[in-house]
Amino acid sequence: MRQVSIVGIGQIPVEKESSLSLRQMGAGVVRLAMEDAGIEQVDALFAGNMLADELQGQKHIATLIASELGLVGVEALQVRAATATGAASLRMAYFAVASGQADLAVAMGVEKMSSAPATGVLAKALDAEREIPTGATLISQNAHLMQMYMDRYGVDYSVFANFAVNAHRNACTNPLALFHKEVTPDVVLKSRLINPPLRLFDCSPICDGAAAVVLAPTDQARALTDHSVRVLASSVATDWLVVDDRPDPLALEAGRRSAQVAYRRAGIGPEAIDFFEVHDAFSIMACLILEACGFAQRGEGWRLAAEGAIFREGALPISTMGGLKARGHPIGATALYQTCEIVQQLTGRAGANQLPDPRIAMLQSVGGAAATVLTHIFARDDEAR
Repeated sequence: MRQVSIVGIGQIPVEKESSLSLRQMGAGVVRLAMEDAGIEQVDALFAGNMLADELQGQKHIATLIASELGLVGVEALQVRAATATGAASLRMAYFAVASGQADLAVAMGVEKMSSAPATGVLAKALDAEREIPTGATLISQNAHLMQMYMDRYGVDYSVFANFAVNAHRNACTNPLALFHKEVTPDVVLKSRLINPPLRLFDCSPICDGAAAVVLAPTDQARALTDHSVRVLASSVATDWLVVDDRPDPLALEAGRRSAQVAYRRAGIGPEAIDFFEVHDAFSIMACLILEACGFAQRGEGWRLAAEGAIFREGALPISTMGGLKARGHPIGATALYQTCEIVQQLTGRAGANQLPDPRIAMLQSVGGAAATVLTHIFARDDEAR
């Protein structure tokens, strides 16, 4: 297997409702990523999209985007992993380059969630026979996990407030983020209930967006760009699809397994991670991921938020450009936005959100109610050599 680096990134502002079509959004970010890499052609394009067939009546997304770009003849495949779809697209592009099947591959994601009510469609990431008929949604399942956590560990809802505070603070200085308004812990605690105990600021928004990255063999990356980033590891693990089938739903077993495989492949442990782009679609999920990935003991993940460790000036910054909560969570594109943001941080291009000298970063993406979890680890190319 060849070593792989990211050599170009492209992203557009996340919006509540984009005036652009699905094809315009998707093709636009691929063009931006190819321009950033200084290339005019790719060998393969992997497109992440979860909802277009139901919300826009459009299947065959990858070939749609390739056609819009004039990339006729290239390998173009659509990839899905529920709410971790963007990370699955990244993994497929990584495999294509690492295996030698492609020298230049694009991983892109696009989603227009504003076209029609999305909650019911998103719920299809759950078990259609055993969960959905009971009224379960991704929101209700995360509310269930939060209540279970609060009951088991005897913590008050207020301990989660800083997850939203941090995300919104970081989004304020990200020009591509959906929200540009800081919130205080008091605002979070008084926001309206969505599904008790989840409140408004615990939940990521419905939105539109698109992002893309170009991958190349590491030994060719320097010829293309002076700001490449190495992909040290890519992994995926699964758990029981039905939340209540899991021996311990709070263990987030797929997240733990995926992280452990990624650490092993990268040859590092959690202590080496300088910042973490976490799947904070819900505050409780961010908390559980921190525990599953070894950054906190079971029942202690909330402390990293409550004590400020997750802030940009803290020991383990997360959601450094606003995260899913405040940059936005356009499903198929989300992990690609996070990958672009990791590249920006590691190459010193994160602007007002720049961390001091970060070297190694981690991305974890959650499909459904943590039934499928993908982990990627990245390093500055000078660090990885």
